[in-house]
Amino acid sequence: MPPRRRIAPTAGLQALQVWRADPSAADRTTVATAVRFTLEELAARAPGRTLEVRVPPYGAVQCIEGPTHTRGTPPNVIETDAPTWLALVTGELGWADAEAGGSVRASGQRADLSGLLPLISKS
Repeated sequence: MPPRRRIAPTAGLQALQVWRADPSAADRTTVATAVRFTLEELAARAPGRTLEVRVPPYGAVQCIEGPTHTRGTPPNVIETDAPTWLALVTGELGWADAEAGGSVRASGQRADLSGLLPLISKS
C-alpha cells in the first residue's frame, strides 16, 4: 500500500516553485510544504522501510525496499537541512557534492539517494 499523501501535489509543486524562484524570500510555511511534499514523493517512488530520511524540523520518511526497521534508531539514516534537501530534490545540488560538503549526514550501507535524486526536474 502506498504511503498516504498529506500534501496535495498541486500545493507541493507550487511551494517548490516559490522556493526555486527565490529561496531567501520563501517563508517558513512555503518551505515546510515543499519539504513535506518532496519527502512524500520520495516515499511514493521508493517505498520501503530500510532508510529514514530526515529534514528537521519539517519531516521524515522511511523509504527503500530491503530489511525493515521497527524500533529505535534506524541503521540507515540520512539527515539534512531544508535548503540542502530542496536543492538536492530539484537538481540544484548533486548528491556527491552535498555529501562531500558536509551538508548531508548519511550513515549505514543503504544511506545513498544518488540513484533517486533529483525528484523534480530543473525545468
